[in-house]
Amino acid sequence: MKTIQLTLTLIFFFFLCSCNNNSELELGEKTIIKVNEVFDAGEVMKGKIIEAKFSVKNEGKNPLIIGEVRGSCSCTVASKPTEPIQPGDTKEIIAKVNTDKMSSGKISKSVRIVANTEPSVTIVTIKAKIKI
Repeated sequence: MKTIQLTLTLIFFFFLCSCNNNSELELGEKTIIKVNEVFDAGEVMKGKIIEAKFSVKNEGKNPLIIGEVRGSCSCTVASKPTEPIQPGDTKEIIAKVNTDKMSSGKISKSVRIVANTEPSVTIVTIKAKIKI
């Protein structure tokens, strides 16, 4: 009987100690992302690097966590904010497109953003006209 009481007391203290008022993000909490979907660089000389900036705003109630940003090809490299974007805050995703090996004409490159949103994938596009 004393063993059962001791076990129950230890379990009670374990739960009591583990209950704290911390506000860490729990898995599965979704939020709302607002992002300008198209960056038009206009006319660009071949060989230049296009730096596209996408403004990302968290319009939800939970922190926005961007897990991954990936360009559609090896010529497109994107970087993301390292910290969660708090509700109401705005940060930037920067994507760079190397036009060195592209031919003249219109281009359209996409960047895939994976975040804790519904849907979880958002696609943004970089457009330009390459001139030689």
